[in-house]
Amino acid sequence: MLEKTMYRRLFSHAFDITIQVTYWDGKTETYGDGDPVIKVRLNKEIPLKAMTDKPTLVLGEAYMNKDIEIDGSIQELVASAYRKAGSFLKNNSFLKHLPKVSHSEKSSQKDIQSHYDIGNDFYELWLDKTLTYSCAYFEHDDDTLTQAQLNKDRHILRKLAPKAGQSLLDIGSGWGTLLFMAAEEFDLKATGITLSQEQYDYTKEQIKARHLEGKVDILLEDYREVKGQYDYVTSVGMFEHVGKENLGLYFQKVHDFLVPGGRALIHGITGQHQGAGVDPWITKYIFPGGYIPNVAENLTHIMDAQLQFSDIEPLRRHYQKTLECWYHNYEQVRSQVIAKYGETFDRMWSLYLQACAASFEAGNIDVMQYLLVKAPSGTGLPMTRDYVYTDQAKVKA
Repeated sequence: MLEKTMYRRLFSHAFDITIQVTYWDGKTETYGDGDPVIKVRLNKEIPLKAMTDKPTLVLGEAYMNKDIEIDGSIQELVASAYRKAGSFLKNNSFLKHLPKVSHSEKSSQKDIQSHYDIGNDFYELWLDKTLTYSCAYFEHDDDTLTQAQLNKDRHILRKLAPKAGQSLLDIGSGWGTLLFMAAEEFDLKATGITLSQEQYDYTKEQIKARHLEGKVDILLEDYREVKGQYDYVTSVGMFEHVGKENLGLYFQKVHDFLVPGGRALIHGITGQHQGAGVDPWITKYIFPGGYIPNVAENLTHIMDAQLQFSDIEPLRRHYQKTLECWYHNYEQVRSQVIAKYGETFDRMWSLYLQACAASFEAGNIDVMQYLLVKAPSGTGLPMTRDYVYTDQAKVKA
């Protein structure tokens, strides 16, 4: 009875929408005013202390195992909790219990491959045809996901105002779409770095298929081992994987990779508030070794690396829409995922996509693009941002 009383207190302050909860004993209660927007069923009693200590981990596992069923949008439910001041879902006390995470070269390779090497065939099911697995850029309301992903790469390259014939390094190059655009549209000599064997093999195949030998190269290497300098550096969705203790080194490597006066565009997930950079469920099941730095952390490391800011752009709403597109695609192929990977994996991935969309929707996390210049700076880039938004920014061979 006491446990049920505490649950009532918890749920009555957890969301800013009305929800209906059916407990393990069959009793149903509504929290909030009006008709329920979401219905939650607890098929099993979950110890309250565990749920409040590590809420996302305990609830995530419960959903994966069908101990919790949700009738309605998970994205709407999670976004509501993140919006609600004092919600137990925003509890960060678990941080003190997290073990120290290694980001050695060997462990980083293992972490990356555990996620990205699930298989190209899995990602091909629900990503767009470019196989781009990062925030898209929706210039128009009716942009398709493929168009928005190409927009994103073009937006990044335009910000650099590159000159034909010069060199670019892409740290964490994924399946290579930015590399191909850099070579084909901007006439750059592009080199990519990845730790994913699947991404490396795919990029090698595409280089040959697109006849880009001599224009694009791909390295299966840790960014800490790469040598040389480049006119431009890009890095999309990478710094979230290097670990809190390596952020300073990462931005120092960006500096070292650039020639004097060189420019970098760094794009990644970050937070606009103080708080947890680690989620225990995400760490355990999705991105082992991941850490999301807040803006202040990144700015400090960038300044310490003697890089100068030219532009900072938040793209939070673009990532929310990207994730919603991914989830829409994923919904169409769930039967195929279940057949190959099992129902628990499917529920895990469905939860991941919806919860991340909710986190961006509520402003719990953000994504930023940092345009950086290595001293001596002050030349090379136009005086205003207009050049980023015109076709004149695209340098043709």
